[in-house]
Amino acid sequence: MESITILNVDDEPINRMLFKSIFKNKYNVLTAESGSSGLELLRDNADIDVVISDMKMPGMNGIEFISKARELYPGIIYFILTGFDITPEIQKSLETGLICKCFKKPLNLKEIDETIREKLSVK
Repeated sequence: MESITILNVDDEPINRMLFKSIFKNKYNVLTAESGSSGLELLRDNADIDVVISDMKMPGMNGIEFISKARELYPGIIYFILTGFDITPEIQKSLETGLICKCFKKPLNLKEIDETIREKLSVK
């Protein structure tokens, strides 16, 4: 199987640990605790294919982080993850193509896995 690298950005350590433990057997998973550390990881890892970012984070929310990341790394596929309803900001990001999809918490593993595979085969 080809090696797919995912960057998961979430300010909650338990969420990062959970994401990594769930997907580590299928993907190479990197994690970052903030948008700024996510940008550093993107800068240092040219092999990242997919970014899944939490929406609500201190300092820089998920959409703000993805806006900055996409300017610098337009070839990556971006997703947002939220435990809340889709906000107007998330809706606009879906409509403009800033993000491919919004995943809801708790994680639906099958949905995330299938969406990543579908988007990467199109890439």
